[in-house]
Amino acid sequence: MSTQVRAPQFPESISEGTVAVWHKHPGDEVRQDEPLVDIETEKVTIEVVAPLDGKLEQILKDAGEIIGSGEIIGLLQAGEVQERIPKDAETAPQTASADAGPLPRAEAQGVAPKRGGHSPAIRKLAAELDVELDTVVGSGRGGRVLKADLQRAAQSAQKEDPPRGQVADAVAPPVGTQGEALPLAAESERIERRVPMSRLRASIARRLVEAQQTAAMLTTFNEVDMTEIMRLRNKYQERFAESHKGVRLGFMSFFVSAAVEALKRFPAVNASIDGTDIVYHGYYDIGVAVSTASGLLVPIVRDADALGLAQIEEQIVQYAEKARDGKLTLEELSGGTFTISNGGVFGSLLSTPILNPPQTAILGMHTVQQRAVVVNEEILARPMMYLALSYDHRLIDGREAVRFLVTIKDMVEDPARLLLEI
Repeated sequence: MSTQVRAPQFPESISEGTVAVWHKHPGDEVRQDEPLVDIETEKVTIEVVAPLDGKLEQILKDAGEIIGSGEIIGLLQAGEVQERIPKDAETAPQTASADAGPLPRAEAQGVAPKRGGHSPAIRKLAAELDVELDTVVGSGRGGRVLKADLQRAAQSAQKEDPPRGQVADAVAPPVGTQGEALPLAAESERIERRVPMSRLRASIARRLVEAQQTAAMLTTFNEVDMTEIMRLRNKYQERFAESHKGVRLGFMSFFVSAAVEALKRFPAVNASIDGTDIVYHGYYDIGVAVSTASGLLVPIVRDADALGLAQIEEQIVQYAEKARDGKLTLEELSGGTFTISNGGVFGSLLSTPILNPPQTAILGMHTVQQRAVVVNEEILARPMMYLALSYDHRLIDGREAVRFLVTIKDMVEDPARLLLEI
């Protein structure tokens, strides 16, 4: 009897997905929990695994087809799967001394690490860098290919000089959407490459346009003196890491905590608009924008008001690692009452962040730069950061927005206020 392979159940905010790639072909053997197919949604790529051992009997939805939540996309035939033993392992000695303990699991069972088991993010980055995954030696655990491995491989390929007599200036041949090389153009022609948008990039584009078309968006600016925060970090960084199992103290946890306190004082900034209704949220789920190779994602730090600085930092680090590996879940990306975006990590001095609907405000952080400021009638060099608050003027008045941003500024410049809630 055949077992159905179904698309995952999408949350209400996602209506459909697209079959990105099948890792198996009809007739291929597959083990339970082995990756079968990647489903791309407007927020994240989901890896669907085999529910049991057997063979892939039929593919009902090919790559590129649009599918609904829980839709049947393939059929599996249950059965025993032949043990996979690599050729070089057949003759390799499988010995261990009595005091050396058992062999690692893969060696003891004669199973090599799966070369095809790369995460969606790694496969996408390899395609973008034009690197063949099979030629890359992974430095991760069990031979896993990491982002740094792909970047090194790409840099190494760029450094290789082209043989003499080839195309002038070593212009690389254009590549088609399936990775095939296209004919080289004449020297007088200018090369173009057309590829379809990913569902994630298309979703980002659509939501950004919707935000500007449906909201009365306005931005107010201020600047914050980072002297006290930087002094605290320098003074307590080592003790903080020792006390919290290696978690480092960053700027983001201070801004998340300051934003929560400001949201408590200005409930409209923590609200959303639903038709003609205003929804005031009695909780504080803070979205933290994370940049990935596929686009900007916003995982949610839930109930941030109940978390300490170390817990906030730990969650943000975990989200960044998951985003890099393409392993953020739909639940981790859904919801949120307020968003913080830190363009300063890329060197941005000033920008106007765009709202993340249905939220009514977003805070933009920027790079810290030494600037001349007047302190107690003296001109001093201080580490300064510009802040930007974009907000929906339909719900939030300018007076509220300015006071909200000043509240964050005051708390960051005097961190004791965060502890005393004043």
